[in-house]
Amino acid sequence: MINLLFRLFLTFNATSLIIVVYLVKSQILINHFCVYIFNLPHFVSYAIYFAIPVLFTYLSLFLSTKLIDESIEIENGISAIKEIEQANNAYLPSYLGYFFVALSVPYCDTLIFVFVILFLFTFLSQTLYFNPLFLIFGYHFYYLTTATNIKIFLISRKELKDPRKINLPKLKRINDFTFIDQEN
Repeated sequence: MINLLFRLFLTFNATSLIIVVYLVKSQILINHFCVYIFNLPHFVSYAIYFAIPVLFTYLSLFLSTKLIDESIEIENGISAIKEIEQANNAYLPSYLGYFFVALSVPYCDTLIFVFVILFLFTFLSQTLYFNPLFLIFGYHFYYLTTATNIKIFLISRKELKDPRKINLPKLKRINDFTFIDQEN
C-alpha cells in the first residue's frame, strides 16, 4: 500500500510542472488565492509555483529511503549488468510536450481534464519515475540490461559508463523494473 502511495506521489511530481506552466502562462498570481497577500511582483508567485514541485520532489527522494532494499552487486568479479543506456534524453521530449500542452490549454477546467488524463497515462505506463526535477538534485536516468536480458530503469547520482564496474549495493525498489540508488 505504501509503495502504491509513493508511486502516486511520484506521478504527481512528474506531471505537476504542467500546472506550473499553465499558472505562469495565465498570469495567475498568489494574490488571487489569498486576500491577505497583495502587490507581490509576478516573479514571486512564479518562483513559489516552481518551488512547490521542487520541494515535493525532494520529499519523494527522502521518502524513497523507506522503500524495499535491493542490490545489484558484482558476484565473483562479474557484474550482473551487461549493458548501460542513458535515459535522460529519451523522456525529455515527452515533458516538453507537456509544456506545449500547458501553453495551449485555454481554460482551467480544460487543464484539469488534461492533467487527469496525463496523470493516468503516466501512472499506468510507469514512465512516472522520470521526473525532470530529479536532474536538479543531480540524478541521472539509465536503462540497465542484466546478464539475464532483463531491462531495468535506474535513477542514480552516479555516472555509469562501464557495465563491468557497476556495483549497486544500496538500491531501493520502486517496482519490479525500477530502482533508485541511495548511494552517493
